[in-house]
Amino acid sequence: MNRFLMTLCLLLAGAGLPALAQTWPSKPIRIVLQFPPGGSTDSVARILAQPLSAALGQPVVVENRPGADGAIAGDHVARAEPDGHTFFLASNTPMMQVPLLKKNPPYDPVKSFTPVSLVGRYVYVMVSTPALPIKDVAELLAYARANPGKLGYGSYSGVTQLMHTQLKLVKADTTLVPYKGEAPTVTDILGNHVQFTFATPASTLPHIKDGKLRALAVLLPTRSSLLPNVPTGAEAGLPPFTAGTWAALFGPAKMPPEIVQRMSRELNAAMQRPEVRERITALGFELAGSTPDEMGTFLQDQLQAWGRAFRDAGMTPE
Repeated sequence: MNRFLMTLCLLLAGAGLPALAQTWPSKPIRIVLQFPPGGSTDSVARILAQPLSAALGQPVVVENRPGADGAIAGDHVARAEPDGHTFFLASNTPMMQVPLLKKNPPYDPVKSFTPVSLVGRYVYVMVSTPALPIKDVAELLAYARANPGKLGYGSYSGVTQLMHTQLKLVKADTTLVPYKGEAPTVTDILGNHVQFTFATPASTLPHIKDGKLRALAVLLPTRSSLLPNVPTGAEAGLPPFTAGTWAALFGPAKMPPEIVQRMSRELNAAMQRPEVRERITALGFELAGSTPDEMGTFLQDQLQAWGRAFRDAGMTPE
């Protein structure tokens, strides 16, 4: 009798998964971000939410939960019900920096989440306030060496923190000022409260064109079509940056495979729409999708690459 009951329970549990997938989504879907409104990731999420809402037949809403290098947003999604109504559009910061640089991270990027799809890669521009008496990277580094600790460097992500550490390796002594997101960092550079950072074209391009920010370099292997006169990091003499800068969609662990596959298909279809690609490309974000399995492999590879980058920069868990 006990074996019969156990078998019956297993059959009923298995039967529930296809039923859940058939009725999904049954309510609005939340895409949680670690950034406040106004930055590149927020803009990408809101553009993609529109075609996803139409395809899935339920509103797809963007929810901003900034702070703690993305750990607040990541922990919230990791603890959510794995019913396909809560997702995490995460950059490499909460998925790489939090688990690799915190002694007691609140989640495991592999065990706590279900990979859905890669979304794309960020373009980063090194920008400074025009109030600085410099015109290129070499002059900024020379100014930092001649004025140790006097330049404020705005940091809001794993990328910006790692780049600050790599600048220290070339003897550029600047003061790291932490922020919760890209938009407030750029706002404070415009006001000369901090002097430089690395940020995306989404928040910097209009100010660069207006002369309110100075573009010094782009972190790309070739020059950006958005800023063709701005040198690459290698051309400008910046230290090499080998880890990837990306965003991807995750759900909580143990999501039904049918829901994961459908969400991945709909997201990738949305990213292929010409009007979506045009709007997102203008932000300086390079769309790139994947299957869930490909995203899982990519996540493992990036954990290895970021681990090496942090070790090479002398960054250890705190």
